[in-house]
Amino acid sequence: MKLYRLFIKNGIIPFVVLGIILLFIGVFLIGQSLSGSFLPHDIDIIGMTAKQLSSYKNGKIVKFMFHDRVSYGGALITVGILYLWLALVPLQKKEPWAWWVLFISGIYGFASFFSYLGYNYFDSWHALGTIAITPLFILGLYHSYQKERKYQFNSLFKKQKKFHLSSRLGRGNCLMLLSALALFLGGVIIMIVGMTSVFVPQDLAFMDIKVCGLQDINPNLIPVIAHDRASFGGSLATIGIMLYFIIWYANPSKILWETLAIAITIGYSSAILVHFAIGYLNFSHLFPAFLGVFIFITGLFWIENDWSKK
Repeated sequence: MKLYRLFIKNGIIPFVVLGIILLFIGVFLIGQSLSGSFLPHDIDIIGMTAKQLSSYKNGKIVKFMFHDRVSYGGALITVGILYLWLALVPLQKKEPWAWWVLFISGIYGFASFFSYLGYNYFDSWHALGTIAITPLFILGLYHSYQKERKYQFNSLFKKQKKFHLSSRLGRGNCLMLLSALALFLGGVIIMIVGMTSVFVPQDLAFMDIKVCGLQDINPNLIPVIAHDRASFGGSLATIGIMLYFIIWYANPSKILWETLAIAITIGYSSAILVHFAIGYLNFSHLFPAFLGVFIFITGLFWIENDWSKK
């Protein structure tokens, strides 16, 4: 029992372990995609390997599927890094807002698991992974909750900072908040697309195929793609939630600046560079991502001098 008490002390370690697991899963998804192979349960439901599916449309369908998974993997790495920082810094200091951010982002992230079930595809691996990490999330929340510090929900929405647009720092913070909102809204839109139409016109144009054509190849192909797309959208929105409240509440510091720089850069890089790798270079499709990068980098640059001094 002493080992258990050491593990759950203040609820920090469960969240650290959770963050590391998310990092590992993200790296695994990217590595698996770069290997050019499907996971065993993908092959079971689709009925063909990635090599076999590559015989259709010059391999563009497979490339499209891997581009979603690389983006999803990068988003999970970003979530994992932010979880680690939240647990090791503000939660360690028993700051109430950090507990609520972990609670809200975690609930949203877990809820997004159900977003793709409308296509009657149940990913058993995803389900098992979710079940496996749920106890860590619950233990972390339960043992980090401080009754004496009055963790009231409405305290999360009280202003903690004032951003003055007349200053470089104020403009930087506002751009970072705008970046967070853009990530959240973009994630929600992608998740909704994954739950409904699955594809935007640019996707079908890249693959040079219609929805009915995908169904003719295999009726389970679209549900698998819908799962990947909805999962990526859910993770992206989760990043937006965490980033928004971190900018709004966290005490500026050099380590926080470095954490945000690394985490969000990994997320954006994986989502953008994979498009160049597969040749999916539609301007209207990539423009929102490039705009998001520009807003984020500009905000990060403007706050750097002030944050690095603390």
